[in-house]
Amino acid sequence: MSDKPRSFPLSLDALAGKPSRPGAAPTLAQSRIATPQTATQNKAQNAGRASVPVYGAPSGITPSRAQAIANERAQPATAAAPRQNPLVSEAVRRAMVARIVKQGVQDQVVLDAMLAVPRHMFMDEALASQAYIDASLPIGHQQTISQPYIVARMIEVMRNGGALQRVLEIGTGCGYQATVLSRVAKEVFSIERIKPLHELAKANLRPLRVPNLRLQYGDGMLGLPQAAPFDGIILAAAGLEVPQALLEQLTIGGRLVAPVGDKLQHLQLITRAGKMEWTSEKLEACHFVPLRPGTI
Repeated sequence: MSDKPRSFPLSLDALAGKPSRPGAAPTLAQSRIATPQTATQNKAQNAGRASVPVYGAPSGITPSRAQAIANERAQPATAAAPRQNPLVSEAVRRAMVARIVKQGVQDQVVLDAMLAVPRHMFMDEALASQAYIDASLPIGHQQTISQPYIVARMIEVMRNGGALQRVLEIGTGCGYQATVLSRVAKEVFSIERIKPLHELAKANLRPLRVPNLRLQYGDGMLGLPQAAPFDGIILAAAGLEVPQALLEQLTIGGRLVAPVGDKLQHLQLITRAGKMEWTSEKLEACHFVPLRPGTI
């Protein structure tokens, strides 16, 4: 195994050992000037301390002392220390997790994952103050970050108290749910069909350095056959039915959780019982953006 550092997140091409295209233009994520992670950083530079010449020192003060006084007066005032972002506090995440418990989620592995992942780091700075309320919020391109409860609920249902080796997420969005999944499964693959959101997720995830999460730009309705089979699959968008390609990428005994329906949607749990046999169970009502084919 090489000891050379690897960039994150790794693409599937990187896993296959394919080199990057020489001379490639920087991605949107690489050209980002500010992200929710970097926008609050202090970028002030230390001002130089140039000496101020002394012309005629007052009586009784030596030239060296006068020079020191003049230099002192010429220095800029010390900037006030930046205020600590209250969202960094673990207390706000604990309050969020406490609400999720009251709503019925009991899987401690899932609750610990929800506590560990800083949701505000995946949101626009203007909405960061709302990061820990129990609501879905816009992330651009007519897409949303799912409410904390529904993220925890879907993962709990898919996990069913067991160990997850390999999981597929359809609809990366800003990367939040994929990051939570990375704490409950050994390997996580996530597909996003909207290129700017795929790049946003990569930018959001870069400072977190999650080693077991792979992001892929592509058509989520086709799944990821080159990485299949999966112990669990989660869809973050609602279709009138679950694509057959995804059902066939489950392991025997694997569980898929997806919102199904048009205006009236319900979470649906599908379990693969055999090579060509699946069982289905309808869960609670929900509301998701529509599942669409292709890439944009």
